[in-house]
Amino acid sequence: MALTESVPTAAPPAHEGILRRQSLRESAARTYARSLPIVPVRARGLTIEGADGRRYLDCLSGAGTLALGHNHPVVLEAIRTVLDSGAPLHILDLATPVKDAFITELFATLPKELAEKGRIQFCGPAGTDAVEAAFTLVRTATGREGLMAFSGAYHGMTAQALAASGGARHTGVVRLPYPYDYRCPFGTGGARGAELAARWTQSLLDDPKSGVPDPAGMILEPVQGEGGVIPAPDSWLRRMRELTTERRIPLIVDEVQTGVGRTGAFWAIEHSGIVPDVLVLSKAIGGSLPLAVIVYREELDAWQPGAHAGTFRGNQLAMAAGRATLAYVRENGLDRRAGELGARMLARLTALAAAHDCIGDVRGRGLMLGVEIVDRDAEADATGARPADPRLAAAVQHACLDRGLIVELGGRHSAVVRLLPPLTITDEQADAILDRLADALTAAVRTTPGPMGPSPTTTRGISP
Repeated sequence: MALTESVPTAAPPAHEGILRRQSLRESAARTYARSLPIVPVRARGLTIEGADGRRYLDCLSGAGTLALGHNHPVVLEAIRTVLDSGAPLHILDLATPVKDAFITELFATLPKELAEKGRIQFCGPAGTDAVEAAFTLVRTATGREGLMAFSGAYHGMTAQALAASGGARHTGVVRLPYPYDYRCPFGTGGARGAELAARWTQSLLDDPKSGVPDPAGMILEPVQGEGGVIPAPDSWLRRMRELTTERRIPLIVDEVQTGVGRTGAFWAIEHSGIVPDVLVLSKAIGGSLPLAVIVYREELDAWQPGAHAGTFRGNQLAMAAGRATLAYVRENGLDRRAGELGARMLARLTALAAAHDCIGDVRGRGLMLGVEIVDRDAEADATGARPADPRLAAAVQHACLDRGLIVELGGRHSAVVRLLPPLTITDEQADAILDRLADALTAAVRTTPGPMGPSPTTTRGISP
């Protein structure tokens, strides 16, 4: 009897094995990996190359971390210089030339009041560590405990930062209305909605029967990022500054995602002209590496040594990469460029919305843009808003990936397509991003006829 010759089967591509092992070994809490099943192996600027050889335009930018895109030459050179110098990589909170240069460059970008009479605290590797430090600082300085935060906010995943974020429940943090034109909590939107939100806040602070004790501080984002790319009106921000100043309440502004030119100004607070008591910074200030700080008015500097610390607050490589990034953005006017290019992109997105009834709203500031996807078959409410359609938004995200475009979802129901490209993109790259988004939107609408329509197809990239 003749032996049957076995036919060898081809081994699955290496990247499939990596993805399979990730799903088996990493926690159920992983997020981006679920909606973006790619294995990056190389990256430069706006472009990521996957292990399968496909290339993608990255409009996630490390959730806003990569102000200069991937592996920018000035960042790589700064890192190499530290490595080649023999300088220590880990310094706790000791003073070094690298650290001094970073602080000097950072202070050169700050509002005059903070630059001249400010203090800086290095908090640890992530923005949430800086938020925790800010809360500890204002509680120490005021002797009070309570905090005021806003609906839709996101400030991090550690205990206190999460308690001040919009998804928290029964935390003791007083939650205030944040102006949101498309889904205005007062049913008006515009300047009227912002004014009513401000009045609500003032009433809580001044009404002796409101049940709200004097807080240790108020924290807000100039543009809510994870909340759905919602820019706060400048007039409302000025009103919050007035209310807190008059009542001696420290104002904490979270610029973790909006900072370093993202919104068309170096810091988003510059649009309104306010100067907070505490500025929370992370993401782009580390030039793609972990770094987080708070900068605050010197009169708040009442805490004792060790009141807030962290083993990894002395990341020399991040300080070098951060100084190079800050200097490059400042010297090349990338903040102004972000404002100009962002305005053109927003205009084109507005035209796209006019052609697609599944787009309820487009908004943003600078290169921080959002497209809110809604149920095109549902009736609009009295203000013209329709229910969010997270299923269609997911289909749009998948269709974008299929066309080689990486975008993130955010907002109240994960129905806002978010665009966070690096500040270094060209006009041609901006057009390519919007072309692929428009094509993806058309495809997603075609394959997802309604909230209960078919699931989007498996995603793929595009050939290089």
